[in-house]
Amino acid sequence: MSTENHHLPQRIKLIWRLSAVGSFIALLVITGLIWLAYKYWDWPFWLVTIFAAFTILEFIGEVALIPYRYRFTRYQISAVAVEMQSGMIFKKRVAIPIARVQNVTLNAGPLLQWQKLTKVSIATASTNHGIEGLELDEAEALREQIMRLAREARHDQA
Repeated sequence: MSTENHHLPQRIKLIWRLSAVGSFIALLVITGLIWLAYKYWDWPFWLVTIFAAFTILEFIGEVALIPYRYRFTRYQISAVAVEMQSGMIFKKRVAIPIARVQNVTLNAGPLLQWQKLTKVSIATASTNHGIEGLELDEAEALREQIMRLAREARHDQA
C-alpha cells in the first residue's frame, strides 16, 4: 500500500487554462452588460472601468498561478486516511479518515472527458471531497483501494 504523495497528470493544466478562459468570457459578458447600463441608463463609467480591470487581472492571475496550483496539489492514500493538499499561500490540507468514507464515485465533465481524465469524489456522512483530473485507470484503482480500505476499517471496528 503506497503512502507516497501523488501529483495530478500534466494534462490537468490544460483543463485549468480552459476553465480560466471560460471564466474570462463570462466576466467579459458581464463587463459588456455593465457598459450597456452605462451607455443607456447613465450608470457611472468608473463601474465599467473597475469591472473591466478586474476581468483582465482575474484572468491573468488565474492563468499565471496554474503552475503553482499544479505544484502544490497532491494526494496520498494510507490505511487510515485519504489526505489531500492544495494551495501555496493559503495551504489547505484535508484528511478524510478511511473509516468515515461512505462512497467513492468517478465523474467527469466534457473537458475532463476530452482529456480522458476523471474526478474522484469521496463522500462521508457530512461532506464530499474530490481529487480532480486523474487518469481513468488510476481513478478506478484508487476508488477500489479506498472502498476496500473503508470496508476493512468498518469490519475492524465491528
